[in-house]
Amino acid sequence: MAKAKQSPGGAAAAVEAIVRPVVEGMGLRLWDVRFEKEGPDWFLRVLIDRDEPLDTDTCEAVSRAIDPLLDAADPIEQSYYLEVGSPGLGRRLTRPEHFAALAGQKCAARLIRPDEQGRRDLEGTLVGLQDGVVTLRSGEEELSFPLKAAGFVKLCDDEDLFA
Repeated sequence: MAKAKQSPGGAAAAVEAIVRPVVEGMGLRLWDVRFEKEGPDWFLRVLIDRDEPLDTDTCEAVSRAIDPLLDAADPIEQSYYLEVGSPGLGRRLTRPEHFAALAGQKCAARLIRPDEQGRRDLEGTLVGLQDGVVTLRSGEEELSFPLKAAGFVKLCDDEDLFA
């Protein structure tokens, strides 16, 4: 019996349910799971995090631990490349827990469409996410927008690299 075609979001959610206990059991945090198409290829990206810097040995250990589980559960219909890595600098905030953990940090957002003042690119200190609305503080001004109106919200922890 053939599997029903899965959306990328549905595939990511199915994978997350499988890999989260393994990642957390290894003393790590699961930052995100993304199932993305690049050119003709599909990539399953499992992004992990911890308080100290990640190294390739840790990423490889997670990959070796989850790969047989993914093979056994077979949650994704098509072929894909599995990548395990860090969310890195400029990490995207996609989940409520990301916004809670990074409140007070400098963040940037790009809106899908300009706001009432004609701005698409916003930057400021993250106040938080509440009821689907992101709030940034820029100087004395609070900038609020629905999360679904943003192409991305990301941490600005990589600015020193470009100064």
